[in-house]
Amino acid sequence: MQNKGLIKFFAILFALVSIYQLSFTFVASKVKNDAKSFANGDSEKEVKYLDSIGKEKVFNLGFTNFTFNEVSDKQINKGLDLEGGINVILQISVKDILKGLSNNSKNPVFNKSLADATANKKGNQTYLDAFFDAFDANSNGTVKLASPDIFANRSLQGEGGVDFQMTDAQVKKIISRKVDESVESAFGVLRKRIDKFGVTQPNIQKLGNSGQILVELPGAKDVDRIKKLLQSTAQLEFWETYKIEEIGNFIMAANESLKKTEIKTTEVKPVVKDSLSALLADAKDTAVAKKGNNPLLDKIIAQGGGPVLGLFSPKDTAVINGYFKRADIRILLAGDQRYAKFVWGITSTIKDEKGKAVDAVELYALRGNRDNIPAMSGGVVTDAKDTFDQLGKPAVSMQMDGQGAKSWEELTGRAYTQKSNIAIVLDDVVYSAPGVSSGPISGGRSEISGAFDVTQTKDLANVLRAGKLPAAADIVQSEVVGPSLGQEAIDNGTNSAILGLFIVSLWMMIYYGKAGWFANIALAVNLLFLFGILASIGAVLTLPGIAGIVLTMGTAVDANIIIYERAKEELRAGRTLEEAIKTSYSWRGAMSSITDANVTHILTGAVLFIFGSGPIKGFATTLLIGIITSLFTSIFIARIFIDWNINRKNDLTFVTKFSKNIFTNFHFNFLGMKKWTYLISICIVIISFTSLAINGLDEGTDFVGGRTFQIRFEKPIETETVKAELEKVFDGSAEVKVFGSDNQLKITTKYKVQEPGIQADEEVNKLLFENLKQHYSAGLTYDKFVNAYDGKKVGILQASKVGPTVAEDIKTNAYWAVLGAMAIVFLYLMISYRKWQYSLGAIAAVAHDVIFVLGIYSLCYKFMPFGMEIDQHFIAAILTVIGYSMNDTVIVFDRVREYLAGKTKGTFAEIVNQSINTTMSRTINTSLTMIVVLLIMFVFGGESIRGFIFAMLIGIIVGTYSSLFIATPILVDTISKEDKEKVEITHKEA
Repeated sequence: MQNKGLIKFFAILFALVSIYQLSFTFVASKVKNDAKSFANGDSEKEVKYLDSIGKEKVFNLGFTNFTFNEVSDKQINKGLDLEGGINVILQISVKDILKGLSNNSKNPVFNKSLADATANKKGNQTYLDAFFDAFDANSNGTVKLASPDIFANRSLQGEGGVDFQMTDAQVKKIISRKVDESVESAFGVLRKRIDKFGVTQPNIQKLGNSGQILVELPGAKDVDRIKKLLQSTAQLEFWETYKIEEIGNFIMAANESLKKTEIKTTEVKPVVKDSLSALLADAKDTAVAKKGNNPLLDKIIAQGGGPVLGLFSPKDTAVINGYFKRADIRILLAGDQRYAKFVWGITSTIKDEKGKAVDAVELYALRGNRDNIPAMSGGVVTDAKDTFDQLGKPAVSMQMDGQGAKSWEELTGRAYTQKSNIAIVLDDVVYSAPGVSSGPISGGRSEISGAFDVTQTKDLANVLRAGKLPAAADIVQSEVVGPSLGQEAIDNGTNSAILGLFIVSLWMMIYYGKAGWFANIALAVNLLFLFGILASIGAVLTLPGIAGIVLTMGTAVDANIIIYERAKEELRAGRTLEEAIKTSYSWRGAMSSITDANVTHILTGAVLFIFGSGPIKGFATTLLIGIITSLFTSIFIARIFIDWNINRKNDLTFVTKFSKNIFTNFHFNFLGMKKWTYLISICIVIISFTSLAINGLDEGTDFVGGRTFQIRFEKPIETETVKAELEKVFDGSAEVKVFGSDNQLKITTKYKVQEPGIQADEEVNKLLFENLKQHYSAGLTYDKFVNAYDGKKVGILQASKVGPTVAEDIKTNAYWAVLGAMAIVFLYLMISYRKWQYSLGAIAAVAHDVIFVLGIYSLCYKFMPFGMEIDQHFIAAILTVIGYSMNDTVIVFDRVREYLAGKTKGTFAEIVNQSINTTMSRTINTSLTMIVVLLIMFVFGGESIRGFIFAMLIGIIVGTYSSLFIATPILVDTISKEDKEKVEITHKEA
């Protein structure tokens, strides 16, 4: 080996750098454990402790010191599946941005294009591109984007803006830039909010130019609070309100009109005695007061007063909103009331007639106008602080600028004179609607009070200070993981990694003896380098990432196996140990096979990295780094010890008594079996396609959208019971499966997954709690059921949501990833082997493997005791199978190419058969180490990745079969008769 000293120098330097980088992870972990001990389960106390020592020196290397914040920045970060917390993807509404840029244009072509873009957006297409396509189709050249009533409006004119003379292509560039600026503005606002929220090491990043923003909050536990914080647009407005006596006649008339379409004769409900029902009591038609005869009024659960029209149950708000949007109801509003805007207040808890605590929400009617503009906008607010009102209750005080102070004085003066109320509205929710009893308020200071707690006022002040979002931000994908579940994942991953390392190391020693020890040392160094690189690049370690590390231990010895097997062959051919080592490490020896196998593997890993997201990207990261470090340690580190052994004149045989005669003089007619293997594989493909057509696949929420909950109970529970209970409240959409132990369920539903905003999320959580709490002992509250906390054992341990548009993007990415990986590998092999027949054989084998795995999943998902969903994890498994199947195939093909170009005697089929037989030890050993580590991961890796590992396990097994019985026979059958005769003539002459 040339430059041995230089390699040793770099290896030692790399090892020292890796240890240095990993030291930060150990120090950070120790400090965090101290914080947990100090907080004793209080997450807020834990965060405050870590914040307080952020600038303190916690790591002294003698020549330099590091603060806790610096140490945290350099550690290996754990993903949410290991740390716990919440991960969301927010979709900034490009539709709202375009409306704003057009000044809410009424142009029919423009608005139809907005609607068409929403309906027809293709997977992986941005909304803006979909809008441009729709506008081109709808306008057909008759309407320009630079029209005065679209984008050539006053607000977009001027330098860098839109003028009337511009073409659509020019306007598109400007609008694209303006949209990017708005998303950037949203990104900045969200970062300000998150920085003040109080979690350690939050992560926020834009996802390409899709208008999507990824937010990760490790360790965050209050789910509903976080979603409110992220989704609030902070659109603060001040509206004048109607009083109940002013709007009461409309409510009466609406109730009468609704009776014609909504009343059910079997419905019997008591009429609540509130101010509205009192109005009704004076009506001439006393029949209206009969129980169950009031579609609108029967839904009132408590009386209102002043600006509050009544209190309703949150579950009825959607129905009532639908009533007020109906044209036949709106027409009942007289005069200026026709512009009235009906909005809800914040949810509070009240006592019903039986004294039971129930949720209630207040209904308000705001004094609207033709342009739907509030009396005052919240843009005048310059500062906001959480404080306490005169009664000592939590509130938020606001300070306005000069213009705002003047407008506020006018507005409060008018309210004082008219004895009316001013509603303080944030994102179409009324937080308070105070009256003005002491005259106009000067100075621009105001206060928001209501049924708040201290946490709510802190968040509200935070949102107002950070500023408003330029458009609505909807959570299109989310995942919530409890810290206890994360600890279980760490334990499972650690156990499987240790056991996998032990088994692989033991096998290498049993099979290769002393040389196996050298491979094991290289494996240990490989793991050090791998973790060192992960720490240095700031990678996030996820559970699939741990699986990638365990797989790396299987692949790390592959190169050693190929080299050792070649060395054994050279020794059997009578060469000296030095000659055998030199040959096996040469391009003519093992290097060509190692290069081709790993390049194909790297290509599929790169595709996985590009198209994957979240944990899957973490898997791809560890896999790619592991391939590179494995190559370095297998080729150079193990070689250093081998050369050291040779220099000491020690014997090295690469075999033990156990393995000495295994696969020696192995002769099997692989090509003679091709008729049977073709028949078997054709039957498998037919069965797979038949099952796919009849049974389909169990597509996960990643591909079809939906909500998934992992819920643990105190004792075993029947899935059918839970399914029947939830189907009643989720409109028939509830799939319930046992997940791991029989007291843990995986519940999937599409109920309201398309509805934006946090209200739908909260409704689903509350419906889950209300319908499942009967299966728990008394004392389980909604907060304990939904939110995460240290030591949580029951309730929702993990929850995820994937919106339908994101699901379509993921599915599109998955198709392109698989097809792209196969195309790239086909091209590489064709270039490397210079014959398309090699590529065809390899791709046919890979396609066979993919179809086989899909067929198994289609046939078995209904009765297997673990999840077999087709999701991002499954696609990662398929791409990994493609890589490893190629690995096996390349080992065989490389020997075939060598023998066909060499002097081996025999017919074409005999030469190819001999090629396959001489690679059996390599093929079986490389596959066996992979199968062993996958089995370990399958048994000990945890329920959440069992289906993912199973796909790889089946794929590796069938991939080994296809390399021997599909790829090579196809290669032989597609080579022309003339080429075969040329080879046979050459070998006879040799």
